[in-house]
Amino acid sequence: MSADRENHDMTQKDIALLLADAADEVEIGIAPVQAVMRGGRRRRARRWTVATATAVAVLAGSAGGTLAVTGLPGEHRAEVAAPPASPEARHVYEPQRTELSRGTYRGKEWSVSVQVWGAPRNEAEADRQFDRMDALGLKPADVRKAADLIGKISYFATRGWGEEHAQQVMFNTVRTPESYAGTDMEAIATRFSSDPASSGRLVIGMVARTAQEVTCDWKDGRTGVAHPLVGFSAHDDGNAIRTVDGFPAANWFVCVAPQGTVYKSAEVTK
Repeated sequence: MSADRENHDMTQKDIALLLADAADEVEIGIAPVQAVMRGGRRRRARRWTVATATAVAVLAGSAGGTLAVTGLPGEHRAEVAAPPASPEARHVYEPQRTELSRGTYRGKEWSVSVQVWGAPRNEAEADRQFDRMDALGLKPADVRKAADLIGKISYFATRGWGEEHAQQVMFNTVRTPESYAGTDMEAIATRFSSDPASSGRLVIGMVARTAQEVTCDWKDGRTGVAHPLVGFSAHDDGNAIRTVDGFPAANWFVCVAPQGTVYKSAEVTK
């Protein structure tokens, strides 16, 4: 700007002559086309690398949360928000189901399963979950309207026999299930079917994830023992401790009383 002040009285002709003299001193060479193309390829490759890394990270973090994407040396670290998990991925409309035990009573198969329903996040999800539960004959605990389900998981232990509709026998709807530790346990005695003659022969309960043995005492002095099992075999007697999908607070167990006796008590013995 100081040069402009010193030469404010220069004419346009003077300026044109100076520009012409300067242009004569410039050497025009071949444009570095290969160098420009290589630079462009590097930039494109770097953009693809970052995009690929982001895609992989998003897939790996589909359960939700914030993902940190590391750029190339010299670049800043970027925070990328993963998309929230869908209701389907959270098992809001279809629960996670785990079969605990099975057997035969009066020529028909009985079974015990646990369903774990994910927590709805809004009224729309809660309405749909409530309707789906109702269609399956399930009644969540202490829930008078669908909105009561928001932010809470629901679990149901059900028993079924032959063609009979499965009946819920142990259930709750809570924000966070209570965790079991040591010899903590909870149990109920029920029956295989609608037949009253089987009352008290089927025991279902929860124990700590560390429990290795549950002993059930029957009223005639005999006992049944349940141990951790994975899968089923022809040698199963119905007694089992199993991990339930979607339920980290405790494991579940089943004890089966023999013909002619019923439940008396149960305890964690290992």
